[in-house]
Amino acid sequence: MLAEGAPVVEPAACTERLIQAFLDHLRVERGLAANTVDAYRRDLQHYATYLAEAGHDDPSVLSTENLEAFVAFMRRTPTPSGRLYAPSSVARMRAATRMFHRYLAREHGGPDPGMRLRGGSMPRPLPKALSSEEVERLLAQPRTHTPAGARDLAMLELLYGAGLRISELVDADIDDLDDAEHLIRVVGKGQKERIVPYGDIAAAALERWLVVRPSFAPRSAAIFVNQRGGRLTRQGAWKLVRDYADRAGLTGRVSPHTLRHSFATHLLDGGADVRAVQELLGHASVTTTQIYTLVSRRTLVDAYRRAHPRASRR
Repeated sequence: MLAEGAPVVEPAACTERLIQAFLDHLRVERGLAANTVDAYRRDLQHYATYLAEAGHDDPSVLSTENLEAFVAFMRRTPTPSGRLYAPSSVARMRAATRMFHRYLAREHGGPDPGMRLRGGSMPRPLPKALSSEEVERLLAQPRTHTPAGARDLAMLELLYGAGLRISELVDADIDDLDDAEHLIRVVGKGQKERIVPYGDIAAAALERWLVVRPSFAPRSAAIFVNQRGGRLTRQGAWKLVRDYADRAGLTGRVSPHTLRHSFATHLLDGGADVRAVQELLGHASVTTTQIYTLVSRRTLVDAYRRAHPRASRR
């Protein structure tokens, strides 16, 4: 058995070539987003390093037992910070490895060792959503008398009011806006375009920002720009959301995606059809959207148990 702490061995050229071919397949043929492909790349880098240290130079000839050994190894391998990888991280690596071997079996023939890989995936966690009151508290934080504050409020209002992914928000240009109809064109995962409506409150915040935006970047095509005039980055927008969440006293991990979760959950709580929410979010499958119905159901159950006099024997 491979010992933890052994010197790192460079992956074999064959392994690197096959992994790169798989990543190219994900990017070109399946149309996955660059961020998704990068996530597969990181997970498979762990696998490539493990194979090199275990003396395997051709992943296309491995057995199910080899894959199980890799999963077991990652469960007891510490991260660079000294902690063990979270079960969800190991499950993700396992899924990436299975997909890689499915690709190899299809492209190069032979059995697929991932088909009999034991151990199911981790239960999918319910997405975290803010309450309506918490959203209001967050949206009250930007100081809109400053250009930066006007920008930040417009950003937060669009994230929540249109359920956008952070990449969709920062990649959007002025020409993607339909001011009259309160619509924005965005490009989501797999380079799929969709038109998303936003409400009157988000429209008013966006209008205030667009009035002062030329003082930041008179020539930029981007809707949201930084104070140097360049397009606001995903990292920059993410930090702004976290800073405002801290200022609002919201505990726990609040990210731009939390506002997307809240958008979906609050729509379903208000009676929106799950298929309509699927279209608004840009989900390829309604199964992905249905996770939010579980959140709404849990909210109703919690409210019932708190409020109904015969909900509990206590």
